[in-house]
Formats: sequence, C-alpha cells, structure tokens
Amino acid sequence: MFERLDQIEQAYTAIERQLADPEVLADQARVIELSKRHAELGPVVRSYRAWRAAGEDLTAARQLLREERSADGRALLDEEITSAQARQAELEGELRRALVPKDPNDDKDVIVEVRAGTGGDEAALFAGDLYRMYTRWAEQHGYRVEVLSESASDLEGIKEAVFAVKGRGAWSRLKYEAGVHRVQRVPVTESQGRIHTSAAGVNVLPEADPVEVTIDDRDLKVDVYRSTGPGGQSVNTTDSAVRVTHLPTGIVVAMQDEKSQIQNREKAMRVLRARLLERALSEQQAQLAAERRSQVRSLDRSERVRTYNFPQDRVTDHRIGLSVGDLPGVLEGRGLDRIIDELAARDAEAALAAAGAEASA
Repeated sequence: MFERLDQIEQAYTAIERQLADPEVLADQARVIELSKRHAELGPVVRSYRAWRAAGEDLTAARQLLREERSADGRALLDEEITSAQARQAELEGELRRALVPKDPNDDKDVIVEVRAGTGGDEAALFAGDLYRMYTRWAEQHGYRVEVLSESASDLEGIKEAVFAVKGRGAWSRLKYEAGVHRVQRVPVTESQGRIHTSAAGVNVLPEADPVEVTIDDRDLKVDVYRSTGPGGQSVNTTDSAVRVTHLPTGIVVAMQDEKSQIQNREKAMRVLRARLLERALSEQQAQLAAERRSQVRSLDRSERVRTYNFPQDRVTDHRIGLSVGDLPGVLEGRGLDRIIDELAARDAEAALAAAGAEASA
C-alpha cells in the first residue's frame, strides 16, 4: 500500500511542477487536465503526509519517554503516544479506503426491478414489502423515486415493480441489493399458523445515459397495443401500450402505465438502455475476471443473498454471514444501512486486496 502511496505522491509533485511551468500554462486544455488530476490526488496525498507526520510525532514521543524520568512527564508522554497512535490508525484507514478502485457507476442513478418469485400470494406480498423498503430508504436519504411500471396482485402485494432511484451515489449503495431475497413467516392466508418460505427477486441496474448505449433503430421491434387494467378512460380505447424488443439480444421491455404512447416508449427505452449497459458491464467483468488472478468484486449476485426471518426477528445476509435484529426497522428502510455499510466495507477490502495482488503480479 505504501509503495503505491509513494508513487501517488511523486505523481502529485510532478503535476505541481508542470502547473508552475509557463509553457504548460499557455496550453489551456493541458492545464484543465492537470488541474483535475491534481484535485483527485490531493486528498490522498494530504492524508499520506499527515500519516507520516503522526508517525514522526510518535517516534519523537517514544524517544522522549525513554529519556524522561519524572512521573508527570512520563504520564503526559504516554497520553501523547496514545493520541498519535490513534491518529495514525485513523489516517491509515482513510488511506486504505482512498486506494480502493472506484466503481465508475457509483454516482449513477439506478433502475430497480422487484419481482415476486416462488410462493404465490405470499411472495407477492413480500415483493411489495421490499418495494416499500427501498422507496422508504430512498426518501429517507433524499433520493427521488420515479415509478416506471407497477403490476399489483391480490392482498395489496405486487407481481412486479420497476422504479428509478435518482440522486448522486444511488448505485454505490443499492448495487448490493441485487439477487434473491427470501422471507420466512406465517402468511396472512395461513390458517394453521405454519411458517412458509417465499422469495422475491431484485435486480439493480445503473441507469445509462443515451450517449453510453447506442441503439440502432433497425435493431428494434416496437409493438403497440391497448392497455389493460386501471388507467382511466383511455384504457382499452387507444393503442398506448408499447412493447420494445431489442432483436440482437432478445431483451423485451413493455410499458403501459402512461396514457401516451410516446411516454410509454420513452420509459421502455430507458429501461432497455439500462439493461443493455448492465449486460455490457457483466460481459466486461467476466472477461476481466478470467484474465486476473483475483476478482475485484467478491460480492456477486448469487442466489439467496438475504433471508428475512420474522419468527426470530432477524435479517441475515448470506454473502457475508451478517445477521441483524429489528426486522421491522429494516423493512421500514431505516435499518437497511447497517447491512449495506458492511457489504460496502467487505467489497472495498476485497477490491483493495485484488488491486494489491495485481500490482505485485
């Protein structure tokens, strides 16, 4: 780690010299490029220099302690040593986090898809619980939620919900939620009081900008048809529903929530772009994983990522073996961060270890 920090500091110093060079200053584009890189490296270099300074203070205090004879003086030096050790440990943690390779999608908005799985009505109720959990969590963190599509089931559950969570850093937090979520509880439809296990699937996609994913209109098959279900007077009277098929990949997106065919097509294209981006990123990640000695991401989207056990008031994330209590609080959104924080920390540790392995290979 410290070899990398030395290299970063050397690069930072070199950039400072270039920014003081009159010839470089005459090139505005070069100045902008160097200034951006200088700003990116600055926090890491400052933390590294502060870490070194804390180490120097620690060495000096230990030397003085060896020479100090008075009890009061030794007590003061002990306090100084303890403080310097704590400061150095804190700065080392900051440096490790700063060196974690950044996910280029972390600042993106996301599209979340929640679908009922096995378990009939109970699975649909649980899918509805997850849908509310994510929307409440988003609102508590100041994110904006935009519902793109929702298909209700009986008993106030949902068969499927697709919604966007908009705000800086949405992907960096919600990307860990993808996978199969299970619930163990007594369903409202169970008269014998038996515990059932049901499941719902969650997919989280970074929302793609139009410039990131190029879609050729010739690769699209667009079908229009009449909407079904609630929706007002236009339902079953106009061909406003839209089904978009991306022929090269076979991805199909259907939207019918809006009264306007144009609006439904725009929503369908947003979801299609997000799915195509995720497909491209997954293919790229698989290719890199085959070439690298260690994978950067250890938290994959394996099945059964989490279980919500109502009788034991416990939520368990199986990827990291973490269990937390207050299941109602988790489903209200306010307790979800405890799990996300630990997942993010483990992912950062794995990414840093993989980056270190690559650097030494």
